[in-house]
Amino acid sequence: MALLTVAVCAVLAGATSFAAIVDWLYDLDETDQRRLGFTRGVPAGTTMWRLLTRLDAALLSAVLAGWLRSRTPPAPARPRRYRTVIAVDGKTLRGARLPAGRQVHLLSALDTSTGIVLAQVTVDTKSNEIPAFTPLLNAVEKVLGSLTGVLFVADAMHTQTGHAEQITNRGAHLLLQAKGNQPTLHAQLKNLPWAQIPVGDRTRDRGHGRKETRTVKAVTLHIPGGIAFPRAQQAARIIRTRTVDGKTSRETAYLVTSLTAADAQPADLQRWTRAEWLIENQVHNVRDVTFREDLHQARTGTGPAVMATLRNTAIGWHRINGDTNIARANRRSDRRSHDLIDAVTSSYTNTQ
Repeated sequence: MALLTVAVCAVLAGATSFAAIVDWLYDLDETDQRRLGFTRGVPAGTTMWRLLTRLDAALLSAVLAGWLRSRTPPAPARPRRYRTVIAVDGKTLRGARLPAGRQVHLLSALDTSTGIVLAQVTVDTKSNEIPAFTPLLNAVEKVLGSLTGVLFVADAMHTQTGHAEQITNRGAHLLLQAKGNQPTLHAQLKNLPWAQIPVGDRTRDRGHGRKETRTVKAVTLHIPGGIAFPRAQQAARIIRTRTVDGKTSRETAYLVTSLTAADAQPADLQRWTRAEWLIENQVHNVRDVTFREDLHQARTGTGPAVMATLRNTAIGWHRINGDTNIARANRRSDRRSHDLIDAVTSSYTNTQ
């Protein structure tokens, strides 16, 4: 337990590798080392390495997600149609090659309201993200206790009938995009009478030489014979028009959701669709840029997944503490190792 506490503290302070975790421990003064349980000196670096490459990565993810949730401040008053939105996305660890040459690929689920990665599973090297969705869903349900009312958003790869049945059978909801991987569904959505459907929501953003307009139309599905996707209650079309340096581009996305119009207005669909980008921007990009994940060549045992989980934990920790610049927060934590140990090892009463 002491070694795991060291690993968490060190990565919260910005450690980016096994060696950096050990260096953080060795740099502590004797008083802090004793507080962490090292009363007879500190272990060798190989001991830390052996531990972190043999841990059950999925179990560690669940434990640390629960630990972060216990430290999340109580939520303020929420709007009437508020719901927990879980973004699902995968990431390849480019530097972590297995002995056969395959790269490690992880599928993660982010609570977009707190910034906590609730679950992470390793995708089988001979498969893809689709079979990994069920273990991920199970892990999220274990952390939350129930999926009732939760909304899952994901990219088009996960627009699968099996995923839809699993999500809705657990009382949760889905908001998924239809693309070429579901040609029948995509054609049905594209051929809806969008010209006759009024605009439900329009937002405009401007900044850094860019102008962007997003227009949403939504319609309740009353197609004879149904639509080629289970539990679909509404269809939505989002048109994004972007102008950068005088050049204008236009993208159209078609989506389905299991939420009715009473529970999901066009403005809600707009907001929740954008939440799917958060896992890329606030987690995967931070792991690459701040923690230099793709330069880390971990390849032994569960080491790559364990290090990714520790990075997720650091990101979630800083998010719930209000740190938007995580690189800066890492440097600040590194200068206050004593305070960081206090924060990580103290007891919290909140069990959200």
